[in-house]
Amino acid sequence: MRFLYHLPLCPYSRKVRLVLGEKKLGVELRAEKTWERRAEYLQLNPAGLVPTLLEDNGLAVPESSVICEYLEEAYDDDSLLGATLAERVEARRLVAWFDGPFAVAVTMNFVVEKYLKRISGQGQPDANALRRGYGYLSEHLAYIGWLANARNYLAGDRLSLADLAAAAHVSVLDFLGEIDWTKHAETREWYARIKSRPSFRTLLNDRIPGMLPPPHYVNLDF
Repeated sequence: MRFLYHLPLCPYSRKVRLVLGEKKLGVELRAEKTWERRAEYLQLNPAGLVPTLLEDNGLAVPESSVICEYLEEAYDDDSLLGATLAERVEARRLVAWFDGPFAVAVTMNFVVEKYLKRISGQGQPDANALRRGYGYLSEHLAYIGWLANARNYLAGDRLSLADLAAAAHVSVLDFLGEIDWTKHAETREWYARIKSRPSFRTLLNDRIPGMLPPPHYVNLDF
């Protein structure tokens, strides 16, 4: 059996879950409290972070970008990086942007302050960090909208890892109720298409004790 060690509102874990879903690979999810630094988990992933994929042959694959590259190489019937070198460059560029600058400026400010601190008992949210997230949120969502308006999908004519990475981050922000969708129509239209895919169903079913997503979170067409 294949296992994925994750946290429900970790965008990197969600990206891997979407890739597994698109490739129709079964997986059992195991929530990992990374702040506990379990010795057994550190043997699988010395960094102690999520996600980590454990294959049924015992191979442990840590870190979301490594996992996604591994899945592309091991299960390459339908590539999520594109058919041409140019498509692959663009998909990788955007994944790096969502998992890098977007995450640092926006997503992780909200994830750390409103989710991780809560479930790990680390105190109240830092208002300064939340303000930083709000300060960058609109312009980053606008960029997604610009890409979606210019192309069929974010990196080109077909669904790619770029869409899954972006949707993973957006879905976390949406769960936390941080997006005013009335101000981002083009991003909303793109996101509705992505979250209507079968691979997204498990994400929409995620629930956190004591935290309820807004009602539209599970609505495929808002």
